[in-house]
Amino acid sequence: MESLSRRRALALGSGAVLGTAGVVAGAAGANAAFAEEDAAGAHGAEAAGEWHQLVVVTANIGRDRLGERERAIRDVRHAVTAGGRVDQPLVGWQEIGEGDDDGKEARFIRKHFGGGYRNLFVGDKAAHQVPMSVPGAFHVVDHRVTHAHGGRAGVSPHRVITEAVLELAADPRVRFVFANTHYVAGAWNGKNDPAEAWRHKMWQRHFRKHRDDVLEHWHAKGFPVIWTGDVNRSPMPLLVPGQEKRAFARGIDQIAWLPGGNGTEIRLKRTAHVPMHVDGHDARVAIMQLRQG
Repeated sequence: MESLSRRRALALGSGAVLGTAGVVAGAAGANAAFAEEDAAGAHGAEAAGEWHQLVVVTANIGRDRLGERERAIRDVRHAVTAGGRVDQPLVGWQEIGEGDDDGKEARFIRKHFGGGYRNLFVGDKAAHQVPMSVPGAFHVVDHRVTHAHGGRAGVSPHRVITEAVLELAADPRVRFVFANTHYVAGAWNGKNDPAEAWRHKMWQRHFRKHRDDVLEHWHAKGFPVIWTGDVNRSPMPLLVPGQEKRAFARGIDQIAWLPGGNGTEIRLKRTAHVPMHVDGHDARVAIMQLRQG
């Protein structure tokens, strides 16, 4: 495991902790662009659906200060307040039961993301390390697991990508895929170890699987894809250059999306972070909007 200072530097990326006002350069003009975008599409406003807020969180729980894990999970649940009420975030989790498999993290997720949520892959034999919490505002149409690569004793567990097709209950025309994953550590940290060649090979394999078997697979079916994950590389190359959009320019904890062709539109309002106090990871938050165009 990397040192706390190293992990924190990678997680936050180029020295910037992003709060609710800390929007990366690629999204810095998002709010200003909304007025222009809406004006340009005003002639079709009657046909387009209304915008619905979606709070997306990527949260690597970590395993340094285990006594802080429940507070971290609870704080992710309370990541954003809108209109005086706590919003229900869509969460991609990482490192659940990885190296500290006492079962508590799964119980904490079920406790704080109980009523009004579906916790997919929590306790799943193959995918329990990267589950997701889906708020009741969305119907789960389908879900699956894509195998990225096998593990290696003393180096890394096997890696997978979890996926769910989600439908907005308030407007069933709004459909997208949510994916979550965690890449192998140590491939890009500048340190040499006996398993480094294997780490590089597995990281690249994971990248290809993520691109070809998840993003491009669902994109070919018309779905936009929102994905979260700890990618253990900063900056991470775009999976689909020219089309994929990132909420954060740097940092290993990422939220991104690939537009689709089914009419579901996605736009980013702002970003934030949630201190978790377990190790070098803070949860990262993207406040987005969805509608049927």
